[in-house]
Amino acid sequence: MHIDEFAARFNEEPGYLDFARVGPIGTAVIEEQNAQSDLLSRGRFGTLSSLDDEDVRVRDAVAALTGFAADHVVFQPNTSQGLMHAMFGVTGGVALSMGEFPSVTFAAARAAESLGVLAPLWLETDHGRVTPGNLRDQLTPAITAVAVSLVDYRTGYLADIEGIRQVIGDRLLIVDAIQGFGVADAPYGVADVVVAGGQKWVRSGWGTGFLALSDRALEQLTPVFSGFTGTDSESQPMDEVLEPSTGARAFSVSNPDRVAQARFAAALEEISSVGVGPIRDRIIEKTTRIIDLADEFGIPVASSRAENERAGIVVIEPAADQLTILEASLFNHGVTATTRAGRVRLSAHVSTDDDTFDMLRASFTSFGSAINV
Repeated sequence: MHIDEFAARFNEEPGYLDFARVGPIGTAVIEEQNAQSDLLSRGRFGTLSSLDDEDVRVRDAVAALTGFAADHVVFQPNTSQGLMHAMFGVTGGVALSMGEFPSVTFAAARAAESLGVLAPLWLETDHGRVTPGNLRDQLTPAITAVAVSLVDYRTGYLADIEGIRQVIGDRLLIVDAIQGFGVADAPYGVADVVVAGGQKWVRSGWGTGFLALSDRALEQLTPVFSGFTGTDSESQPMDEVLEPSTGARAFSVSNPDRVAQARFAAALEEISSVGVGPIRDRIIEKTTRIIDLADEFGIPVASSRAENERAGIVVIEPAADQLTILEASLFNHGVTATTRAGRVRLSAHVSTDDDTFDMLRASFTSFGSAINV
């Protein structure tokens, strides 16, 4: 599929620049959801069992985009649950930043509090960025794992996970990939644990996600929350409690939402048909336009300008006494964005159109007029 055809399969309203929060779903996901919901609503004889095939389908789709084998992937309803599985399974010290999204920090803290076998090491960062350089100086022999976001939700910084892998050696590398999965052409194979959800850049809606594990992770992580679907039995065990699987399925709690799996698979298959590379290139074009507009109106850009350090997020930081004016200008011109800690996060996708950029320009014009009165 050509990138233009892919972009045309989404129809969010102009002015939407908040994909880092949630990505409006497109045609493929809508059609898949309608078809599967229709099947589920009718309960026609012999059809419901076909829903079970969605588990294999979605794991194959994740495998195609990550490079992990399908049997090393397990569906998760969200990123947070996948990270909980990972953190509760770690024994030893885990190095991570307190600036990571709370899904990461809460999972580490709760595991430490509950089991006492994980010890968080809170990293000092380079202005919110975890880099190979600042990480190298803080590692200790007690650290058995490092957790990092592929793309930082505050700064939009695209982490150098290859460089981090070189620095940490054979320690486990846990990557929260939700802010880059589907739009960043990342070397996932250097990680031991990759967790992501589909409600943002994949645009498959809530309730969709995955946990992918390397051989090393499967050997070292304990499947603490392993339910009756997490065994090697091909049928649901009755009247006995079986041992967890030795594979990724051990990190399963119960039967998944098959319709959510179908939505996720449909979105991932469409991304694969285009290729992450062309999607990334188009999004880089869009984010560059946002940066250029901010520069034109003298609004400071707090996120990285280097293409190799960004994905779909641009962060602008007006003067503290001008933030409310900028927020009002964006709101009055119908631009959807996220404001947090004195900064405005603008995030674009391949379907971000010229009307949206016209609306952003208009909001910046109003902002400029208001502060120069």
